[in-house]
Amino acid sequence: VLLLAMSVCWAAVQVPQALATNVMALLVCRVILGAAEGPSFPVSVHALYKWFPNHKRSLPVAIINQGAVLGLLLAGLLIPLITHKWGWRMNFFILGAVGTVWSGIWLYFGREGNLGAQQSRYAACHAGAASGFPTRPERLPYRKILTDRSVLSVFLLGFAAYWMLGQNLAWLPTYLEKGLGFSNIDAGRGFAAVIGVAAPVNVGLSWVSQRMLERGASTRQARAQLVCVTVLVGGAMLLALPMLHLAAIHKAALFAIACALPTLCFTLAPAMLGEVVPDGQRGAIVGIHTALASLGAAIAPTVMGRIVQANGSGIGHVYELGFATGAVLLLVAALVGLRWLHPERSHRTLNRPAAAAAA
Repeated sequence: VLLLAMSVCWAAVQVPQALATNVMALLVCRVILGAAEGPSFPVSVHALYKWFPNHKRSLPVAIINQGAVLGLLLAGLLIPLITHKWGWRMNFFILGAVGTVWSGIWLYFGREGNLGAQQSRYAACHAGAASGFPTRPERLPYRKILTDRSVLSVFLLGFAAYWMLGQNLAWLPTYLEKGLGFSNIDAGRGFAAVIGVAAPVNVGLSWVSQRMLERGASTRQARAQLVCVTVLVGGAMLLALPMLHLAAIHKAALFAIACALPTLCFTLAPAMLGEVVPDGQRGAIVGIHTALASLGAAIAPTVMGRIVQANGSGIGHVYELGFATGAVLLLVAALVGLRWLHPERSHRTLNRPAAAAAA
């Protein structure tokens, strides 16, 4: 129901955006749009987890994320063409139509999973800890959850990943055009290609994570260490970009791979948080994570703009120095995660009172 309400609101607000005649009207529409769109990812993930057990959640979330990737791909390819032929307002009308169609499909097919209810009934019938089935409290104090080292490490990883995403969405087309010398049309195609590389990388690594769990690996290995290593490699590649003397096309390819690797955070971060906290608080914690982490996407374009403005906007090296700020954040977050991100340990620590009571 929440997803349907957000979708209807999102689709409806496209029309006044298309008809807006002043900046204030457009700003109000964008604020409403953000309110409708913002909770979509955590709510979607929380709903999805009602269908899949813990060890099978990585790949489904990765597939959900590809909806965003597909949208960015289509945006990079179609928006310039639609704007050129019919004007910028037509983009909003098309988005409104797409949102309306999705709402109708969801109204007909959408329903709730019952995995959490089944597990609760199973635990109650088998006396919880006495049967070896993990007993979890109904709720935990948010102060306790939000000060846990694993939770804070996930938040930092998310912040760094969203920082990189915000930089890319705002500045990648300009970097391709003014920094690397691509034409306007080629820069749009390059933007779509860079975003498109993230899809197979994200799905592939998520599949690897899920296979590791199915083969008996701990979530520390299959999720925490895997995501930290990929973020570390991506950050190192971005940091090396200004130091390498490569042709424009090769720099774009390296940039695409470097930016694709940290996107694994968007898949595995909710899974690790969902493992640590009680099911009833999972949606709230994933929502808090998304809200705090996405601040990185809000701050990064401004920081990047200051760097470009201070050093000149026509030099590719300047843009690469701006992207290096995101690289440093990725490296720091990965090192923190390798040291303190232990989902299973945090699960035991947070749920210790419940286990003791059951014993």
